[in-house]
Amino acid sequence: MSPVGGGADSAAFDVRRLWQALEKEGALSGEELLVSRPHLFSAAQVRVSEADLTFMARLIAAIEAVIARPAAQAHFLARAPVTAQHTPRAAGVFFGYDFHLSEAGPRLIEINTNAGGALLNARLRAAHGLADAAALDAVFLAMFREEWRCSRGDQPLACIAIVDETPDTQYLQPEFVLFRALFEAAGIQALIADPAEFVFDRGALFCRGQRVDLVYNRLTDFALEEVGNTALREAWLADAVVLTPHPRAHALYADKRNLAALSDAAWLNEVGVDAATQDLLLAGIPKTITVRSEDAAALWADRRHFFFKPAGGYGSKATYRGDKLTRRVFEEIIRGGYVAQALVPPSLCTVPVDGVDVELKLDLRNYVYRGAVQLVAARLYQGQTTNFRTPGGGFAAVTKM
Repeated sequence: MSPVGGGADSAAFDVRRLWQALEKEGALSGEELLVSRPHLFSAAQVRVSEADLTFMARLIAAIEAVIARPAAQAHFLARAPVTAQHTPRAAGVFFGYDFHLSEAGPRLIEINTNAGGALLNARLRAAHGLADAAALDAVFLAMFREEWRCSRGDQPLACIAIVDETPDTQYLQPEFVLFRALFEAAGIQALIADPAEFVFDRGALFCRGQRVDLVYNRLTDFALEEVGNTALREAWLADAVVLTPHPRAHALYADKRNLAALSDAAWLNEVGVDAATQDLLLAGIPKTITVRSEDAAALWADRRHFFFKPAGGYGSKATYRGDKLTRRVFEEIIRGGYVAQALVPPSLCTVPVDGVDVELKLDLRNYVYRGAVQLVAARLYQGQTTNFRTPGGGFAAVTKM
């Protein structure tokens, strides 16, 4: 197995102290969050080899170089919604490249363009003594300022809105509060808002009477098609606000059908990708195919070797391991809108929970901006897909072996 370690002495790191530290940064109640989100953070540290970390970074850079090609963009955008056809200057903050560690090394499972948890994981690393919180804050602030600069030049960035549907109900709502405090400490007014609070008027986007310059987008309506996102959609298409991440980024990176192209040697040849880059992509991305009704018999027969995902899905919703698939669900999948990815089981690590060693699954998330990895975190869990319901599980700090 790719060398990955398991765990830490739970007595060596007290998650309660981390929540208490976070409480001092913003309007958070550490005690309340320990009750409402007891499994957001794991006490474990996950050890990953330098070779695996380097491979993931190389693969990410290669993917972004391929997607930057005009032929690749034309292919991916041909099936994208209208909102993704708008061309911004902003790249999109906090892409999440999620990997499983196989016996042959890291394998890319999916790409997300609104990956949550980066600031929480920065605080987790700092609490473990693995990083300087102020240094990571500076990296993240510089990223948002760069999104603004490349869109608006030297104009002042006065107000950022952190946006999600009913934000107070979101599991990662504490991170919104931390981002607000981060922006305000840098002299930028910051709001946490539901998109229904926006008003697009006279060529500008407003929230609670305040003009919004930049929207940090945490919505899962990636194309901004829902009625509640009308004002934000109109402002985006009018280039009246800097939106990051945005629909175009999702269409180019996070649509899971793109992995079918990126793991297809014939397509890579067609868009002019060199042999060395092809070798890297084909090694690191499990073979992915777009589900078609005409392939139903073959896919059903070979289903145990695949993981089925909706092309535009997120958060492991409506995903199925082939060996757990019922005929009824398969009939729904085969109607379309799904990809089938060669199954790469998650690796395992051992974590002490209440004095008993427990085996948990893990995946690795690389937080990325413009092709560069900013931070790597692990997620530990039990069950078919990642979750924050597992004792001893949650976000875990990653260290080099």
